Amino acid sequence: MTEPSAREPEAGLPLVGVGLKTPRAAAIAGIVFSLLLMTSLGLLRLSVPADPHEVGAWLQTSRRRVSLALNLVPFAGIAFMWFLGVLRDRLGAREDRFFATVFLGSGLMFLGMLFVAAAAIGGIILAYAIAPGTLTGSSTFAFARAFSYDIMHIYAFKMAAVFMMTTSTLLLYTHAAARSIALLGYASALALLIASGFSDWILFVFPAWVLLVSAYVLIDNLRRESRL
Repeated sequence: MTEPSAREPEAGLPLVGVGLKTPRAAAIAGIVFSLLLMTSLGLLRLSVPADPHEVGAWLQTSRRRVSLALNLVPFAGIAFMWFLGVLRDRLGAREDRFFATVFLGSGLMFLGMLFVAAAAIGGIILAYAIAPGTLTGSSTFAFARAFSYDIMHIYAFKMAAVFMMTTSTLLLYTHAAARSIALLGYASALALLIASGFSDWILFVFPAWVLLVSAYVLIDNLRRESRL
């Protein structure tokens, strides 16, 4: 019989002795998400006309700029996933299960629909590159354009509004951030719910609020480190 290796854990002891600790600087993920999403939205707003019924003239003049905006979306999504982790770590044991479920679910649904909208616009660009003469003004283009517009403006950012409301509620009752940030989150969420289907510029409210929350968490984490 061979003797057990010295590296094997003794009987009755946990395999993992120390839990993973979220880096204090991880709050910068929310800042990265905000800047990337605002840049992407800004490029799309300047390149694609707000009217969902336009015939696609922007494909001739702004295709590369739109492609750049779409390429930023996956990186913004990765940063947003980290931001969700930072918020859950911030809440810790004070996290309410009901609100946490809506908070996490709405955040993931927003991210999923944002990816779908970006993929739909990317499909339009690819289809135009293959057959530029037949796409613009066609019913296929009209469908794809309306689909991407609706899923981003009506569905994705309304989920973002739900995310803001639940997150603001959690921040308010757990004191994980300043009360003014939570109240601003309620007001911003209401604006998104009402106007996201009518205005492109109102979409910037969401990444701007995430930027504010992330900056607060990062500064607070740095203050705690300086006290140690």
